[in-house]
Amino acid sequence: MSVAIVKYNAGNVFSVMCAMKRIGVEALVTDDPEALRRADKVIFPGVGEAASAMAYLREHKLDEVITGLTQPVLGICIGMQLLCSGSEEGQARCMGVFSDVEVRRFSNAGRPECKIPHTGWDTISVTDAANGLIDPALDGSHVYYVHSYYAPLSRFTIAATTYLLPYSAALRRGNFYGTQFHPEKSGSVGEDILRKFIEL
Repeated sequence: MSVAIVKYNAGNVFSVMCAMKRIGVEALVTDDPEALRRADKVIFPGVGEAASAMAYLREHKLDEVITGLTQPVLGICIGMQLLCSGSEEGQARCMGVFSDVEVRRFSNAGRPECKIPHTGWDTISVTDAANGLIDPALDGSHVYYVHSYYAPLSRFTIAATTYLLPYSAALRRGNFYGTQFHPEKSGSVGEDILRKFIEL
């Protein structure tokens, strides 16, 4: 089993590597197109700003590599958002795997008690029991979030969370999966989800 973590300028690589080691998996961190294509599983993490991340990916043609992958791919946080059609963050045009999903910024107008970014533990509601990534038994479990932007509910939503409004906690389209939360920072629940991904 070979697992590759995409190396780019918005990757939260170290904590993902540590999480993989905790579940007994040694992952390769790489931006080499052939290594990414050869891997059995690919993880596309992200912490940073969408427009600059997309500019880097396009400059290095990693956007073409990622969208062309046929093995299971997991986008995490901004990694998931970059797989959407676009983002209000820097008016970024993204990769369009989750087509017609436009990432938006939270607004707490009229609700100043709800801080932005949405930071900390929150529950997930599994909306697609056959999603392949999140066991329905984890419905209601707590996972860890840090984000100011969200993907609205869509036909690709497999799990939801409500903060200010309901939004996509996780997405799936074919071999592409995404989580808005950080499974690598979500304790045993996150490890269960990462194991499920590795077993796909």
